[in-house]
Amino acid sequence: MKKVITYGTYDLLHFGHINLLKRAKELGDYLIVGVTADDFDKARGKINVQQSLMERIEAVKATGLADEIIVEEYEGQKIDDIQRYDIDIFTVGSDWEGKFDYLKEFCKVVYLERTEGISSTQIREKQSFLKLGFVGDRTMLEKYANEIEFVNGIQISGAYLNEFKEQENMGGIVNYSSYEELLKYCDAVLIESAPQYHADQIEMALNNMKHVICESPIALNGTEVENLYTIAKKNGLILMEAIKTAYSIAYNRLLLLIKSGKIGQVVSVDATCTSRKELDQSQNDYTKVPWNSICGWGPTALLPIFQIYGVKPKNIQITSMFLDEEKKFDAFTKINFVFPNGTATVKVGKGVKSEGDLVITGTKGYIYVPAPWWKLDYFEIRYEKIEDKKRFFYQLDGEGIRYELVSFVQMIKETKTNEYILEKYSIAIADIMERFLQNRQIIILEE
Repeated sequence: MKKVITYGTYDLLHFGHINLLKRAKELGDYLIVGVTADDFDKARGKINVQQSLMERIEAVKATGLADEIIVEEYEGQKIDDIQRYDIDIFTVGSDWEGKFDYLKEFCKVVYLERTEGISSTQIREKQSFLKLGFVGDRTMLEKYANEIEFVNGIQISGAYLNEFKEQENMGGIVNYSSYEELLKYCDAVLIESAPQYHADQIEMALNNMKHVICESPIALNGTEVENLYTIAKKNGLILMEAIKTAYSIAYNRLLLLIKSGKIGQVVSVDATCTSRKELDQSQNDYTKVPWNSICGWGPTALLPIFQIYGVKPKNIQITSMFLDEEKKFDAFTKINFVFPNGTATVKVGKGVKSEGDLVITGTKGYIYVPAPWWKLDYFEIRYEKIEDKKRFFYQLDGEGIRYELVSFVQMIKETKTNEYILEKYSIAIADIMERFLQNRQIIILEE
């Protein structure tokens, strides 16, 4: 019996896929079809997949062409599969010509001509675009505009920048003179303005029936966050908190490994996030830095703590060091938590520099994420015996922005809640912002 194997994502299964599978079937007596797993697709940079793994498997199964369906989960699996299943022919579309010649050592390789004029990408591109309005500064607009090029189903329709310049047109993106004007020309808004404006801007957008993705924190107290989520639900809209790390493959794998008990019971979480570049560029004029340390870095550092321990600490102690007389810009803030089952420490700063790593201590071992841990693509699980150390690598493109945007589009299309940052975490983060403003120990630094 001659065995044939082929692989694909098979997102939005179309005639081109079916035609390719038919010709693959004709090459032998038994056809095995490998469907790529969600995480493996993301690791390869395919972030626009619309359907889940099970939906894609069921679609291939429904064609009746596959004698067996397997899941492709890791780099190098093709060689393992060819040897495991005693494969005679490996086949794939001609757009991969030469890419898999290395498999000729193990079996015959056949490149099949693809059906012209149809692909999953083209189908996704023909779907209606989400018109996204941007609120913030030009630097961030340019960064998001670059990343949106990798995301199907979304385009920036206009902007409301911090510094309005009349008639300014940025690569086809119109800069509107008011936030109200921008809302007339979009389906959703991406808010990157100063934190004190977030709650009002989100509420206005939701009341104008616009979906919202907002840089964390989405408000400066928990009550405001609850109110905003209530409005979003009432209007059938998506309100999504933007913490780029939360949407990375590596970060979610890390959380799963913790929950599976790989390091035992967690007893301590220590998260550090610092930077000086933005502060240096301001030449110590703190009014030019709209994001202080607690708002700029706090949400990122707080998220793993709340996701691991929950949102009800027994004790919180906040100590901040300021460089300005009004005590609004914290050069450094340290937060100590005591939870019923462990402790945690957050260190954030825009006026200091430290090792920006993440350490999660458990009763069996610990997880170490090197600096800058928030751009998470690699981490280690370390044990007493150094030879037991495990290393984990996951690709991260565009600092996680594109994964964040893809998640936003999918939430809107599927009308589903944010599985990455639950509402209770958003409330807990905002509560810390409020505590910072009302109840903290203060140290004044003199340069």
